[in-house]
Amino acid sequence: MSEDLASLPAPAHYVSKAPFDPYAVEADADSAFGHASQLKLTWWRFRRHRLALISGVLLLIAYCTIAVVEFLAPYNVHTRNVDRIYAPPQQVHFFHDGSFVGPFVYGRTMELDMETLRRVYSENTDEVQKLRFFCRGDGYRFWGFIDGNVHLACPAEGGDMFLLGTDRLGRDVLSRILYGARVSLTIGLLGVMTSFVLGIVIGGLAGYWGGWFDLAVQRVTEVLHSIPSIPLWLAMAAIMPADWSPLFVYLGITFILGLLDWTGLARAVRSKLLALREEDYVLAAQMMGAGSSRIIGRHLIPGFMSHLIASATLTIPGMILGETTLSFLGLGLRPPITSWGVLLTEARTVNVIALYPWLLFPVVPVIVIILAFNFLGDGLRDAADPYN
Repeated sequence: MSEDLASLPAPAHYVSKAPFDPYAVEADADSAFGHASQLKLTWWRFRRHRLALISGVLLLIAYCTIAVVEFLAPYNVHTRNVDRIYAPPQQVHFFHDGSFVGPFVYGRTMELDMETLRRVYSENTDEVQKLRFFCRGDGYRFWGFIDGNVHLACPAEGGDMFLLGTDRLGRDVLSRILYGARVSLTIGLLGVMTSFVLGIVIGGLAGYWGGWFDLAVQRVTEVLHSIPSIPLWLAMAAIMPADWSPLFVYLGITFILGLLDWTGLARAVRSKLLALREEDYVLAAQMMGAGSSRIIGRHLIPGFMSHLIASATLTIPGMILGETTLSFLGLGLRPPITSWGVLLTEARTVNVIALYPWLLFPVVPVIVIILAFNFLGDGLRDAADPYN
C-alpha cells in the first residue's frame, strides 16, 4: 500500500514564490469599487433602481420646463377666447384623406342648444388647420421681465388649438397647467427648505444637548401634533390679510407649510442623534475640541443622510398636496396666481365635472409628480444607505 502511494505523482504546488505585496489583492480585486468615493458609490447603486431613475429624469424634465413655460405654452395664461368657452379637447391628426399632412387639427363650429343652453361643438373635417412650430403668437413677459411672443407650438392663422380644452372664460387648460407647474413645484422646494432648516437645527440640538432644551422641544412638537392639520392650515391661511399681493400670499403659504411640517423631521433627527452621540468617533471629536455645530453637521448628520433624503422626497409632495388643498378650499393661493390647486377650483361641483370633465386634467400632473417623488425617494434612500 505504501509503495502504491509512493508511486503517485506529487501534487502541484500552487503557492506563488513572488514577494508578498499586501496591497496587490486590493488593487486587483475590484479596484474601482475599492477606491470610489461615497458619492460615486451612491450613484452606482441608484442607477440599478430603474423606477427611481426614470422618476428622477421625469422630475428633472418637469423642473426644467418651468424655466421656459412661457415658450412651451401655446397661449398666454390670461388669454380669453370668448368664442370657445367650455370647448372640449381637440385631437391632433397626421393624415387627411389618406395622405400625410403633418400635425393638424380640424376646425370646429359652435352652436347653442336652446333647450339646455349648452354650447355644442362639432368638427369640420373639411377645414384642416395645420399646427405651426417655433412661431409667434400671444405676447408674454418672460419671468415678468422680458417681453416676447415666440412659442414652441401655435395654432394655424385664424385657427384654434385647445389640446386639453378651455374653461369657463375660454382660457386654454394646457397653457394654464404649464403655468401652474411653476408655482406648485417651487412651493414644495421652498417649503421643504424651511422645514429642513427648522427640523435639522432644532432636532439636532435637542438630540445632542438633551436636558431642558430637549424637554421643551418635545412638548412643543407634541402640542403641534395634537392639532388637526387641516383646521390648522385653514387658521394660518386665514391670518394672511386679504389685501396682500399675490407674491406675498405665495410666500406666506410657503412659510406656513414649512412651519407646520418641521416637527416630524425634528423628532426623527433627535432620536437618531441620541443614539449616535454615544459613538466613539463623537467622543474623539469632542476631545479634539470640535464644537457642537461641527460635530452635528460633519459627523452625525451624514450618518443618517439616507433618512433625510427619504424625508425630503416625501415632504415635497406633501407640501404640493397642502397647497392644492388650501387653494381648492379657497384659502390658499388666489387668482391671478395660477397653480394646480387654483385650477382645480373650476371643478368644484358635480355638474361641472359631469358636463366638462376635462377641467379635472390638472389633477393628473399632481398624481404623476407625487408618485415620481415617492419612487425617487425609495431609490435614493437605498442608494445612500451606508449599511446597504
